[in-house]
Amino acid sequence: MRKVALLLAALLGLLLPTAAWGAGTSGAAGEGAAISYVEPTDDGRVQLVVSLPPSADPDLDSVRVSVGGTDVEATAEPAGTSGAVQRTAVLVMDTSNSMEGERFAAAQSAALAYVDGLPDDVSLGIVTFAREVAQPLAPTTDRDAARAVIGELTLSGQTALYDGVLSAVDMAGTEGQRTLVVLSDGADTTETTLESVTAAVSAAEVTLDVVSLEEDPGGDLTTLAEAGGGEVIPATSEALSGTFAAEADALTRQVLVTAEVPADLPSVEQQVAVTLSTSTGDLRAEAFATVAQSIAGGTGVDDQLVRSSGWALPSWAMYAGIALLGVGLVVLLVLLVPTPAPAPTAADRVVSYTARAGGTTESDGPRIDTEQAIAQAKDAAANVLKRNKGLEAKIAARLDGAGSELKPAEWLLVHTGVVVVAGVLGLLLGAGNILLGLLFIGLGVVGPWVYLGIRQSRRRKAFNAGLPDTLQLISGSLSAGLSLAQSVDTVVREGPEPISTEFRRVLVETRLGVTIEDALEGLAERFESKDFEWVVMAIRIQRQVGGNLAELLDTVAGTMREREYVRRQVASLSAEGRLSAWVLGLLPPLFMVYLLLTNYDYVSILFTDPRGLVILAGATLWLGVGVFWMSRLVKVEV
Repeated sequence: MRKVALLLAALLGLLLPTAAWGAGTSGAAGEGAAISYVEPTDDGRVQLVVSLPPSADPDLDSVRVSVGGTDVEATAEPAGTSGAVQRTAVLVMDTSNSMEGERFAAAQSAALAYVDGLPDDVSLGIVTFAREVAQPLAPTTDRDAARAVIGELTLSGQTALYDGVLSAVDMAGTEGQRTLVVLSDGADTTETTLESVTAAVSAAEVTLDVVSLEEDPGGDLTTLAEAGGGEVIPATSEALSGTFAAEADALTRQVLVTAEVPADLPSVEQQVAVTLSTSTGDLRAEAFATVAQSIAGGTGVDDQLVRSSGWALPSWAMYAGIALLGVGLVVLLVLLVPTPAPAPTAADRVVSYTARAGGTTESDGPRIDTEQAIAQAKDAAANVLKRNKGLEAKIAARLDGAGSELKPAEWLLVHTGVVVVAGVLGLLLGAGNILLGLLFIGLGVVGPWVYLGIRQSRRRKAFNAGLPDTLQLISGSLSAGLSLAQSVDTVVREGPEPISTEFRRVLVETRLGVTIEDALEGLAERFESKDFEWVVMAIRIQRQVGGNLAELLDTVAGTMREREYVRRQVASLSAEGRLSAWVLGLLPPLFMVYLLLTNYDYVSILFTDPRGLVILAGATLWLGVGVFWMSRLVKVEV
């Protein structure tokens, strides 16, 4: 597909004054001529391929070139004589069943006419597309091979137009003047998006023209042509051969202009103008293009572009990056240091013995792989938590409340990774701004805990909301003659999440020897549910003194429903106050962060002047007091 596109673009390149070639160039036509390709050379010159109209008979010795408004010395010669610029054309042909009959015969004849008319130095490739995309001919100057490929083309179903264009862009490569010529009579039938194709064509900076056999070509063909700086040319089957022959002839009328580049350019990108004299007047072509690999005193990159870029890091960022990399390597080495192997337990000895009996042996040398590295990192994190039992218990409680299956050591590793990634992301987004980096690190530290808190809060609310119905289910099971343990099993099978999961844990604990009252009390502690604590207390009393537990649970469930109704009423009435507390509490700090990112000089005095620090401290204090009292006013215990 890419070869076809290159071929079609080559055919149309001389006819279209707006065609452009080269990185960062855009042809500007004047009186029928266009600059198709621009390439700076290593010896301080620039080569330009100029496409001329069919009727032009220029005097090559009359060439005049200006670079950045300065006239420079230049020479001109036919583009195919010296071979100084690589020219590649790719013919992208539609071989779907819609081309069957006279259309396909005309397409083959037109392709052969195109091959015959190509200059000898142009490398031709062929891409075909139907249900599948094929590359039957890589770019070559062997015209006999191209004729043989065209004569052997066959048709099939579907139209993979977009994939064919992508294949042609890939075939055209990245060097020299590249032209794609697409021949099609239909729309794409694949899942490839038009946006991805146009982005690839624009990024590759190839010329793409489309020859359509439809009288009213679709908008997708026009969009493709515009992305490649070309156009859509409608053609009938009878006129197809003439159109392709004219396109091939266009490549023979290209002129290679070699010009000197002024040494005092302020930028590597300049306006280039080429003028050629003819018997009927002057032909002029212009383009804004990269004319030099570097400028005097530069490093090969346009200094103006660097100065205007928002991603230029300050000088200290290099040392900060090196320090951050060093810290990361140290942490990685610490995590990967193998910990002393503990004395094998009886279970370990049994596993080792059965492995040897089964004929499997452990590897003699150390095996470094991903699983081993992760296991060592987990062991290192577990050793850190062993030195701080309080932190481990806190993490375990949070994970249990949030319903996470991660272990505390695994959570510690994930949390550490989030902090590191957040810090690096902050430095990249802030272009080395240390304040933004610290802010993102703070978000990385707090964010995972907030995430666990949100999940825990949602699970607690879901548990409390479903508790009355759960008690009703247990009551019904007890009334039907089931035991308390069997009633709990009914909840496991029919209850909603997270109630079913937590009651399943209760059953597992009872099977391990824990009394059902203690297991239920542990459930109440994990969810910090006062309502369920009352239920556990009622069950304990009933188990000790007797009574109708089913009736008791019905009464407790009714009480919970009434309390939930009152709680929702209170939440509705206090919603405005709670929203005001959030808005008034978050607005000042968020606005401060916005000013730090957009107008740092305006607020920097608050951090550099003692009076500014006092103002910040006072504002923070009074804001905290206001938020505290507003939260107390809208918080009503039910």
